Amino acid sequence: MKKVWTGLVMATLVLALAACGGNGGSSSGGGEAGSVGISMPTKSSERWVGDGANMKKEFEALGYSADLQYAEDVVENQVSQIENMITKGVDVIVIAPIDGEALTDVLNKANNEDIKIIAYDRLIKKSEHVSYYATFDNFKVGVQQASYIEEKLGLKDGKGPFNIELFAGSPDDNNAYFFFDGAMSILKPYIDSGKLVVRSNQTTIEQVATLRWDGSLAQSRMDNLLSANYSTEKVDAVLSPYDGISIGIISSLKGVGYGSESKPMPIITGQDAELASIKSIIAGEQTQTVFKDTRELAKKAVAMADSLLKGEEAEVNDTTTYDNGVKVVPSYLLEPVSVDATNYSEVLVNSGYYTEDQLK
Repeated sequence: MKKVWTGLVMATLVLALAACGGNGGSSSGGGEAGSVGISMPTKSSERWVGDGANMKKEFEALGYSADLQYAEDVVENQVSQIENMITKGVDVIVIAPIDGEALTDVLNKANNEDIKIIAYDRLIKKSEHVSYYATFDNFKVGVQQASYIEEKLGLKDGKGPFNIELFAGSPDDNNAYFFFDGAMSILKPYIDSGKLVVRSNQTTIEQVATLRWDGSLAQSRMDNLLSANYSTEKVDAVLSPYDGISIGIISSLKGVGYGSESKPMPIITGQDAELASIKSIIAGEQTQTVFKDTRELAKKAVAMADSLLKGEEAEVNDTTTYDNGVKVVPSYLLEPVSVDATNYSEVLVNSGYYTEDQLK
């Protein structure tokens, strides 16, 4: 009698688990349509917080459950979090990698479980198991930053020479090279002709890269550049690839008197339209940033995942640019927008990205 009772209990438990979708493998994990993992690099940049939240919202609106994780710029954390998503049996994982070359082994594990991978804004390198890549036109971001410097200094009109210093992003982020190459496609001819002078002579990405896009590292490097090369000269422009780096540069410049009537701030570019930098632009410190509407990027990544899980091909608009060392990853590139004091309200407030109160 005991065995019969035990068998009835077990049967009841199995039926209950099946009803809840608790059968392991690539289960729905609580979402009617399926389950997804979202692996973001860090919460220290507000844009990644927004990206993750936007994707989670979009996935859940389609009936998916979403496991959103942040690795706080520690590669081992990201690998561990992705392994955990694999163990949970998600159907697809959207990944913005910390180090684009560090995920080969864990993606092999995902492939063995038939879990699909979408690279988000940063390309995943050295893996054949990347189905799609959702990003912005990253070369164009650099072009927009450098073109802004070109315009504001009047370089096309033959003005100069002007002093400029160059900063680039993290050397383990594939995007950093696209940003820098885009900018140098505009700036290098002026550097070669002497209309732009890099007094530090640091002009290669290896010399000007900023590990993990760290603003404090950028501030420290700018301190050194100023003390070594600008005791009597002034800086006219700084190419900065990202707002967090720009804020560090501005802190360094203010420390030696820039931002006064007698010593105005140089032109300083940026990227991501982070709230602190928009306020800085309004205050007349940072000059420009590049807005990448991550709401739209989130929608694109979610649409790609949805297509994959329905056995359909996702919409792409680039099949040649993003070679990850193993394959050319089909990509969708969104358009970036250059923002400064003249158009921030139109671009950011009118679109609902920020409110007027947030910018006060």
